[in-house]
Amino acid sequence: MKPSAAPSAPSRAFSSRFLRAAFDRRASHWAQADFLMREVASRLASRLDYIKLQPKRVLDAGCGTGSDLRHFGDRYPDAYRVGIDASFAMARAAVAAGAASGWRRLLRSAPPYGVAQADFSALPFASRAFDLVWSNLALHWYREPHRVIPEWHRVLSTDGLLMFSAYGPDTLRELRAAWAQVDDLPHALEPTDMHDLGDMMVASGFDTPVTDMERLTLTFESPDTLLRDVRLLGVNPLPERRMGLTGRARLAGLRAALERQRGEDGTIALTFELVYGHAWKIPEKVDAAGNAIVRIQDIGRGGRPR
Repeated sequence: MKPSAAPSAPSRAFSSRFLRAAFDRRASHWAQADFLMREVASRLASRLDYIKLQPKRVLDAGCGTGSDLRHFGDRYPDAYRVGIDASFAMARAAVAAGAASGWRRLLRSAPPYGVAQADFSALPFASRAFDLVWSNLALHWYREPHRVIPEWHRVLSTDGLLMFSAYGPDTLRELRAAWAQVDDLPHALEPTDMHDLGDMMVASGFDTPVTDMERLTLTFESPDTLLRDVRLLGVNPLPERRMGLTGRARLAGLRAALERQRGEDGTIALTFELVYGHAWKIPEKVDAAGNAIVRIQDIGRGGRPR
């Protein structure tokens, strides 16, 4: 199966350079926006409760300030954990947080973790380096997810597990509708569809990937509180650097459009579509010469060991 066609390139507002700078600015006060990340991480991690896996090495792709890295220290106390983030400031904050909690590692004799600034599509790790690749609400930031998923597959060990969450296309639909009443510029991410991500996993060599979706609705008392939280999350670049008369008029128009969306309870709703995915990396079925490969431990089994 061929990979799905790459999504059309987003505007300059969502370029890699813009996003790195945006998250560098947000790193120092990320705790104010981390509530959604923590909720989704909890939902994603609950799925690990039903999976028999004791990884020796864990990669957190898009580690932010390191919350998931620290939580994995409790779930897998013997695992070495590595985090990567495209933002240097986020990666530095994760390192600082790990150092601050170092006394807990000493008491438990748990391995530490390492953090690096890295490009998702060109991971600075050897093939088959990790037993678990985890990514919470990070994949949608990358312009070309069909280049990221093969890298996740490459760095996974045989029988290793990929688990991720990402925003789906319905995310911020109310905000996009409000902006459409102001101008026709792109102001919010347009994430990849769940089914396309599943196709990309299959094309990358993952075994029977599973994807599913749910929606969360947040409510806000005013347009300003909504826009503040969205700006902290980084998903909606406002014209902060172009706030002349035109910029102020557009922002006033956006506030008015959001006001018209108030529900019967007086609040303004904002939808987040959450996509979850997981898949196993199966052994290679043929070698470089095209010969079939059958592992001794798989002979006589109805399926691949978990």
